[in-house]
Amino acid sequence: MQMCGVWSRHLDCESDMGAYSRILLAVDLTEDCRHVAERATAIAGQSDAELHIIHVIEPLSLAYGGDIPMDLSSVQDQIHEQAKSHLAEFSSEIGIPEQRRHLVFGRPDSEIHRIASEEGVDVIIVGSHGRHGLALLLGSTANGVLHGAACDVLAVRVGDDARHH
Repeated sequence: MQMCGVWSRHLDCESDMGAYSRILLAVDLTEDCRHVAERATAIAGQSDAELHIIHVIEPLSLAYGGDIPMDLSSVQDQIHEQAKSHLAEFSSEIGIPEQRRHLVFGRPDSEIHRIASEEGVDVIIVGSHGRHGLALLLGSTANGVLHGAACDVLAVRVGDDARHH
């Protein structure tokens, strides 16, 4: 099995690439997601696959432990509006139509699995920072997606880790 420059589960680059008909690109809307999107659009093009995109907004109460002594709804609304705008702009740049854009609230790995299941995707493509040591033990979105997915997962190396390989 050829490794394609990334780590993956159930992915044989030469025999399975043509088999994908629906791809879910999971993005965090940082600069790193551009590299992940390049991989996703290339695979979608080679496979003539339908490309979906998802961005998950983690509720502030989850991110900060839920013990915040203030109402964060206005902050959460601002985050949602900003994410909606960025997702629309980014999706347009890579040619994903509005009906295939998913902006949801929740735990990233759970919501990515839910949308993947609802949309019947064959592969989820997500960026991975290739964490080591303590960061790896604490987990990451890519790790959570990988271990709970019912379909293939392609984790594309991003950040400093991608530049060193």
